Amino acid sequence: MKSISDAILAGDRLSLARLITGIENQRQDALNCLDQLFPFTGKAHLIGVTGSPGSGKSSLVNRIAQLYRHPGEGHAARRVAVVAVDPTSPFTGGALLGDRVRMRDLSGDAGVFIRSMATRGALGGLASTTSQVVQALDAAGFETIIIETVGVGQSEIDIARLAHTVVVVEVPGMGDHIQAGKAGILEIADILVVNKADQDGADHSVRVLNQMLDLEFSDEMVGDHGHYPAKIKHDAAAPDQVLRFWRPPVLKTIATQGEGVAALIEGFMDHQHFLELSGELKVREDRRIKNEFDHLLRDGLMARWRKEIADEWYQESLDDVMKRIYSPREAVQKLVRMGSFLLLT
Repeated sequence: MKSISDAILAGDRLSLARLITGIENQRQDALNCLDQLFPFTGKAHLIGVTGSPGSGKSSLVNRIAQLYRHPGEGHAARRVAVVAVDPTSPFTGGALLGDRVRMRDLSGDAGVFIRSMATRGALGGLASTTSQVVQALDAAGFETIIIETVGVGQSEIDIARLAHTVVVVEVPGMGDHIQAGKAGILEIADILVVNKADQDGADHSVRVLNQMLDLEFSDEMVGDHGHYPAKIKHDAAAPDQVLRFWRPPVLKTIATQGEGVAALIEGFMDHQHFLELSGELKVREDRRIKNEFDHLLRDGLMARWRKEIADEWYQESLDDVMKRIYSPREAVQKLVRMGSFLLLT
């Protein structure tokens, strides 16, 4: 696999696509290649885009990627990768990977790589191998990687653990301030976007979100130099005044027309700057790697335990639960003890 990893580092897109397919199928040769590529990771800015179904996430991601590739005078174009996750049907096992249809404007651009993924039953808005695919794209030299989650809306915990910058996309008329509060968006969002801002109620949505943020970020909490201002400025003469808190901005966009996308990308840059100045970037990167490590450790231990436990033991324990002889917790504890004994001997 050394030649494949070399080809990926050299920018070969076909080798990268084949590697990602191998990662999704958890082929051992692909995982070995990923191990070789790991030292070349940790350079990309990871942007997570999440929100409810129909909020226009894919259209917005399309416009973001276009602007990164053609930023205008004074800005350098960035290589952009897009990982778009779509739900797998619990009935047929299939998935409609429709993001390539919405992002057809990006086709033919060698500086853009789009990969659609099915969740394959995973919960949390991402596929189980999304983090590994992002790692491959990072090693391949893409400077910005955009991860679009499944349209769930209230439980995007996985994307908050994976991305450096999390964007939550809302649309007018999707609920009142109570809904905004209970959805947890204020907890995971680094930037809030009210898309389809040409619809009625957009200004009201922005006002409600800002009111919720006002409750979250009081003046007493953040102080004079502790929160996100209109534009981040770092005073070299006062390094002790490095920003400590980031107050998510609420931005309006009309993705189908490209309106507000330039301001959104400015928000990305501001947040990336904040992460670097405050030291939060290392915190998030360390947390991301720890999450990946723990995930692989759990899967590895589970696979080894399942291999050691005889099928009849598993079935007998399940039958005991069905007959109400043991509770599910008691049966699991019994199997865990049996598995632990076998692993130690």
